[in-house]
Amino acid sequence: MRSRTSVFVGNLVFVAVCLSAGPVFFLVGCSAWRDHPGWDWPAFMAALGLAGTVMIPVLAITATRQEYPRITRRHRVQGGNVRCPDDTFVMWAPRVEQGSAQAQLVRADVLEASLARYHPDGESTFTTHCGNYTPDEFTPLIRLRLRVHDAEETDGTGGFEVTGEWRVPSLCLSAITAGRLVVLVDTPAAPGTQRTVTPHWPRSNLLSGTRTYRVIDFEGRTSQVTRRVGRQLQQMRISREVGGVVMTGDTVDLRRLDPHTAARYAALADRDRTVPEEQAPVSEPGEEARRLADQLPGEKAAFGSVGRRWSRRGGVLVRGRFLEMRARTTFQDHGPVLDTVLRIQPADGTPPFDAARRLTVPMDYLTVLHRTKEVVLIANPNGASYDVDWARSSLLAGITAAQVITPDGRELPLGERPDTVWALMNLLASHGLSNPSPVLDLRKPRMRAAAGILMDVCA
Repeated sequence: MRSRTSVFVGNLVFVAVCLSAGPVFFLVGCSAWRDHPGWDWPAFMAALGLAGTVMIPVLAITATRQEYPRITRRHRVQGGNVRCPDDTFVMWAPRVEQGSAQAQLVRADVLEASLARYHPDGESTFTTHCGNYTPDEFTPLIRLRLRVHDAEETDGTGGFEVTGEWRVPSLCLSAITAGRLVVLVDTPAAPGTQRTVTPHWPRSNLLSGTRTYRVIDFEGRTSQVTRRVGRQLQQMRISREVGGVVMTGDTVDLRRLDPHTAARYAALADRDRTVPEEQAPVSEPGEEARRLADQLPGEKAAFGSVGRRWSRRGGVLVRGRFLEMRARTTFQDHGPVLDTVLRIQPADGTPPFDAARRLTVPMDYLTVLHRTKEVVLIANPNGASYDVDWARSSLLAGITAAQVITPDGRELPLGERPDTVWALMNLLASHGLSNPSPVLDLRKPRMRAAAGILMDVCA
C-alpha cells in the first residue's frame, strides 16, 4: 500500500510538470520587470507565473486528500450521544425505474452470475457526472440466470427460469452474491410469450440482508425484519401500492404513516409475532456460481505492508465498521466515491466514535457487504488520524482466502477464520513485518524470529 507521502510526492511531480510554465513565466516576468520597470507586460507575466506556481502545491495537496483520504478529528460525527446500534447499515442507492403498475413484485434467486462487461476508460482519475443516476461506463454489465418465483411463494420451489444481462449498480452487487433479488415481472402481452423481468436493485439490497431493516409499531416496540423474506416482500408490495414508505435510516415507524398503511404493516407484524418467520441464510446455496469479487476491480488482498518507522513509533491497526453508504455521482475505475459513516474502535480502549468521510470503495469489497461491513484502518501512532487499508480489509472480508505456510511446509487455510487473520495482521504490524500477499510463508528468513508466536495464533 502506498504511503501518503509517496502519493503526495507523485502528485507534486505530476502537477509541477503540467504547470511548469508557471515558474518560467514568473522568472521571465521578474527579469523583464527589473530591466524595464515601466512596462506592464512583465508585471502581468510575473503575476500569472506566480499564480501558476502557487497552484502547484495547492493542487498536489487537494489531489492527495482526495486520492488518499485520512480520517481525523474533524470528521467525527457531531451529536454522538444519540448512537445507532452497532449492527445498523444504511445504504442509499441510486434511483431506478419503478416499472409499470401492472407488474408483479416477486422474489428471484440468482443461480449463476458472471461479469459480461466492465471497461471504463477513466483510468484512476475521478470522473463526475450530473444527475441522480449511475452512468453505464461505471456500471458493470452482469449476466444472470434467475429462478423467478410466483407471487404467493417464497420457498424457492416454483416459478420459471430466465437468463439475461443487466446493468447492476455497484452498491447493489452484494445482492447478487447473496443470491436473493426483488424483480418486477410484467404480464405477457400474449399467451406463450416470454415475460419481462426487471430487477429492482435497492429493494434487492433489503431482501438480501445487505441493508438492515427494522419496524417500530404503535407501542414503540422495534422488530427486526432483516432477512425475513416473506414479511419483507409483503411490506414492499404495500409500499409500492401506496407510492412509497419513508424509511428513517433503516427503520419504518408506523406512528408516522397514514392510518391505513400503518394498519396493514401492523397486521404483518402481529402475524410474525404469532408465527415467527425464521431468518433466511446470509447467502443462498451455490454462492461459488455467482461470485463476482474475482471478476471485478479492487486492491489486491494481503496481510499488508508495514512502515518500519510507523511500527517503531507504536502505530497499530484498528477495526472499523460501515454504518452508512450513500451514492454520489463521482467514480473511479475500481469503485464509486461514496459518502460513508464509519464506527471506529480506538486501540487505546476508549469508546468508539463515528466518522463521516468520503471514500472510494473498491467494487470487489462491495460484492461481500451482505457478509461483512468491517474494514481495517491504519492508526497514526498518536491516535489522531486513521487511514483505510483496503488490502487488509479485503483479506479480512474473505475476498481472497488467507493462507499460512508453516515452517515445516504445511498449508493452513484461514478462509473461515477472520479473527485469526486479524490477530496475524496485528502481530506482523507490531513486529514491523510486511507481507504484501494473502499467503503468509513462515519459511522465509525474515519471518523466523516471529514464526513461533505466529504459529501459536494459528493453532
